[in-house]
Amino acid sequence: MKPDAYLPLGTVYGTLLNFRREHALWAPRMQEAPYKAPPQAPVLYIKTANTFTPSGRAITLPRGVTEVEVAASLGLVAGEGGRVAGAVLFNDVAIPHESYYRPPVKYRCVDGFLGVGDALRPLSDLAALEWLVMELRVDGVMRQRTALADLVRDAATLWTDVSAFQSMRPGDVLMLGTDCLEDGSRPRVKAGDSVEITATGFAPLVNHFVGEDQ
Repeated sequence: MKPDAYLPLGTVYGTLLNFRREHALWAPRMQEAPYKAPPQAPVLYIKTANTFTPSGRAITLPRGVTEVEVAASLGLVAGEGGRVAGAVLFNDVAIPHESYYRPPVKYRCVDGFLGVGDALRPLSDLAALEWLVMELRVDGVMRQRTALADLVRDAATLWTDVSAFQSMRPGDVLMLGTDCLEDGSRPRVKAGDSVEITATGFAPLVNHFVGEDQ
C-alpha cells in the first residue's frame, strides 16, 4: 500500500440493477411479490468499513467459501456542498447469492470484500465518464468489460436521484453499480487467483485472493 493511498473516509454505497443487461434480466421478476413493480428510486446497499482492502493487498476467502464473485465498479466521492470531488476504481466482492429482495449484508460485507483503487481522480464534469470502460482480468485473462454507456442511470442522474432522498457527506462514496455477464452471473475467483481492474486515467487496481489459512 502506498503511503498516500486512498481509502474511503465516509460511507460507501453500492447500487443494484443500474446496468441495462441485468435490469432487463430481472424485469419479469420485478412484477412478482413482494414489490410487484419495478423500483422507482435507486436500489442501494452499503459496503462497511471492514470491507476496505487497498490495491496490492490480499483479499481472504472465509473458511468454507471456495469462490467469490468479483466486479468492477466506479465510485463517486463526495466533496463539499454535495458535489462530486472525484472518482475511484473498486472491486466489489461478494459471496454468490440469489436474492436482491433483502439487504445481503452477510454476502457483501465480509472482511476485506471491497478492493479500493489507490488514487482518487479529480472530476469537474460527470459527463466525462460517459464513455469510460473498465476491464477486469483474472490472472491476466480478460473476463469482463464494463462500459458506463450501459448504465440505466448515468453518473450525473444517479448522483442527483440519490441526493434527492439522502445527503452525501464529504468523503462518502456512491458506486455506480456493477454489470453482469450475458447469463446474469459475475466473474468468479478462488484462492490463488489475482484480479486486475483497469480504466483509462486510473491506476490499475490489483488484489489477489487467498484462503483463510494462508
